[in-house]
Amino acid sequence: MRLGIIDCGTNTFHLLIAEVKPDGSYETVFRERSYVLIGEEGVTQLGEQPQKRGIETLKNFRRKMEEMAVDKWRAFGTEALRRAGNSQSFIDKVREETGINIEIISGDEEARLIHLGVMQAVPPFAGKALIMDVGGGSVEFIIADAEKVYWAQSFPIGVQVLYSDFQRNDPISQGDIIAIEMHLESVLQPLAEQLKIHQTPLLIGASGTFEVVESMLRLDKPSPLYGIVDIEAFRSLCRKVWPATEAERLRMEGLPKERVKLISVALKLVDYTAKLANVRQIITSVFAMKEGMLKEEINAALGK
Repeated sequence: MRLGIIDCGTNTFHLLIAEVKPDGSYETVFRERSYVLIGEEGVTQLGEQPQKRGIETLKNFRRKMEEMAVDKWRAFGTEALRRAGNSQSFIDKVREETGINIEIISGDEEARLIHLGVMQAVPPFAGKALIMDVGGGSVEFIIADAEKVYWAQSFPIGVQVLYSDFQRNDPISQGDIIAIEMHLESVLQPLAEQLKIHQTPLLIGASGTFEVVESMLRLDKPSPLYGIVDIEAFRSLCRKVWPATEAERLRMEGLPKERVKLISVALKLVDYTAKLANVRQIITSVFAMKEGMLKEEINAALGK
């Protein structure tokens, strides 16, 4: 059986196609990401051009699934589609033009699926970890061990939101950084309270920002599924990126051009979190929500 999973995020749309074996294991046969930037003009109202890019991308995804004889697919929408006043109109257009039905999931459900995905990729670890999935519209935080989620919450502080609301200068100024920190201190009070209860010296990072950190640090990864980032190397990367202009960032090795605009606020978000949680090590996970969705679909198909 071939399953297709579509993740419609605020910045990136993903397609994952997997061949499922009778024992429930699977092999990924195709992956694609498209920088749709559906929330480029704001996450409360989707712009006309971002919607067009989204529909064209989903038409391409549908063609690819047909070409690869996918038996079943599901599509999920996250923060931008949760918040936008015109998201239902976009979802209706997608259904009419592509035959794909996008299901909006809650932030809590997103966090649960991220945990399910990440745990398939990272190595065994002792104690609890703070899992962080940085999106364009929201960030999901999960405090968990390998088996159990102790706390999870989604916050509307994705990198597109922080950039639009707080970065006024290029390079990012000290005033911009202070404004971001003050906002995070206010919004992330629930996380701060939980971190008084749960010790999480390990940060597990999922999704694009952490892939970029890996790429820019040119990590020698111990596994194709995860990488290990030294916290001091991460902070050195921050000190390199923050004073750089957009033109200078464009020339930085390992930084995709699609990430150049948002990388400064993305690193500030991770840096703030790492300090808040007293993180000593970062593990990057290739798997995130879409792999959690896939696992869920496989379990349902097998009656688990």
